Amino acid sequence: MYDCKLVIDARAELGEGPIWDAEQQVLYWVDILGENLHIYDPARKQDQVIPIGQQISTVVPYFMGRVALTTENGFFSLELDNGKLTPIADPERDRPNNRFNDGKCDAAGRFWAGTMSMDGSGRSGSLYCLDLNGNVKTVLGDIACSNGIAWSLDNKKMYYIDSGSKQVVAFDYDIELADISNRSIIVDLSNENVYPDGMTIDAEGMIWVALWDGYRVNRWNPATGELLDTISVPTGKVSACAFGGPNLDELYITTARENMSAEQLENEPIAGGLFCVKTAVKGVPSHALRQKRI
Repeated sequence: MYDCKLVIDARAELGEGPIWDAEQQVLYWVDILGENLHIYDPARKQDQVIPIGQQISTVVPYFMGRVALTTENGFFSLELDNGKLTPIADPERDRPNNRFNDGKCDAAGRFWAGTMSMDGSGRSGSLYCLDLNGNVKTVLGDIACSNGIAWSLDNKKMYYIDSGSKQVVAFDYDIELADISNRSIIVDLSNENVYPDGMTIDAEGMIWVALWDGYRVNRWNPATGELLDTISVPTGKVSACAFGGPNLDELYITTARENMSAEQLENEPIAGGLFCVKTAVKGVPSHALRQKRI
């Protein structure tokens, strides 16, 4: 049995996007609707909050004193000491009712992130790749809610979630060209009342997927689709997960309280908290943006 501990009673409206910065030994995570970047330092047990002023959806390490992130208005860099935002690219200037959602960097340092409609309806989202020269290309379209993304340990597969499809899919991945092909379904949850959300991968090549409305994180074998393990979370809107800690053997889990009724919040007062579980398996280091410094 896993001991899922509440680390921060943050009461985030929409906690998301956890990622461990091994160099700084901190966890970045966001509250999308609260428009805040969080920086959690487990050694000091401190959670710094940086207001962004717009809906921030995901964050990745960048370079000294800066992170890169996505918001409702595109890709940005952020200076952590003064909160200065610098635009990098906005591929959806013509879609004011969309916002960015989840994303990560691949092993080459490209920033992959996708979008969704503000109200969660329709399929107006896309998946984008910000390359090392600051150019953005559209990789996928017709997306309901672009969400979890990860790459196999040999970088030959890309795993991806469009939460609206209720599926986890795999693509063959060409890391030299940043191209994907040969889509296949790994996990199909269309018959369950849950939605696959954020995702990470461990050092054994297995994927861990947060299940929105599912009260859990599941571990699957992406090669076979076999369910290997389950972590129970004491609140339902489980949004994302990431390995962290000095040994990368602590799984951090974000949650939300978006659209929960007063009765639901009374039953789950720690909804929107940041949780942590010690695991027997380790994660793999996250990748930083290596794009030109802006």
